[in-house]
Amino acid sequence: MSRKYRRHFLKAKEAKSLLSKASEKLKVDLEQIFDVKVNMELVETDFAEILLINSKPLLVKAGESVFPTLIFNKLFALMPKVVVDMGAVPHMCNGADVMAPGIVRFEGKFRKGDFIIVVDERHGKPIAMGEVVYDVDAAKKATQGVVVKNIHFVGDKIWNFVKKLETTI
Repeated sequence: MSRKYRRHFLKAKEAKSLLSKASEKLKVDLEQIFDVKVNMELVETDFAEILLINSKPLLVKAGESVFPTLIFNKLFALMPKVVVDMGAVPHMCNGADVMAPGIVRFEGKFRKGDFIIVVDERHGKPIAMGEVVYDVDAAKKATQGVVVKNIHFVGDKIWNFVKKLETTI
């Protein structure tokens, strides 16, 4: 981790506010996922702020947006998913948006603007986090164009930083 970063604990009120904001956007009560008291640290980098919850890099704050990292496995069972064919995977891992022809199916309910997990059809592993462009019914009917905007993917700056951070914790 050659880049400089700053790391510090957040006050309880600030941590609660961030968790509340993320819970609202993700439509999941994040406090219920953690069975112990939440200790939250903020790691400031030049590209985003990584939120360590009980020493695990689980959330990212980029601008006003707060979204989960691709290692937040406990959350993935509760979130909607889009399953893409294996041909779409290399493009997704280079930052491409999810296009309608690469979609195999949707799992769960969502509305326009919600965060959604992108998984591959063979292994079901998360490869990206995106913001859906349509409501569920319109997304299922789409035959062309962007359906999910890619905001975080395997191999991006956030992914690489989180993986290195995990090994140092």
